[in-house]
Amino acid sequence: MKLNAGVITEKLAESKAFYSDNLGFGVTFENEFYLLMHTPNKQAELSFLLPDHPTQQPFFHTAYNGSGMYLTIEMDEVDTLYDELKKKGVEIKIELRDEPWGDRHFSIEDPNGVGIDIVKYSAPDQ
Repeated sequence: MKLNAGVITEKLAESKAFYSDNLGFGVTFENEFYLLMHTPNKQAELSFLLPDHPTQQPFFHTAYNGSGMYLTIEMDEVDTLYDELKKKGVEIKIELRDEPWGDRHFSIEDPNGVGIDIVKYSAPDQ
């Protein structure tokens, strides 16, 4: 089984720029109403679809309203990416921090209002 999360949004170009410029995503497929992007290691994908597109069923017409969704990106280079995004002026929603359960993470927000938690998992201190 493979999971591909999708966001219905008018912001295809903004989403493409955000994910490619800030997180190193590549484009798997793109046309005038659909954008499929992949993580740098090509192990996961994220898609974006224009709302109200006549080729899609009504169930997939309503645009995402900007709240109630998040993505988690797991990586070892959390500190490096944090520094790079700060230098680029990307707004950090939750500053880099260590959690008692072992996570080291920070959070940003994409152009659609999707929260992105960027985390390095490790065993908690005993």
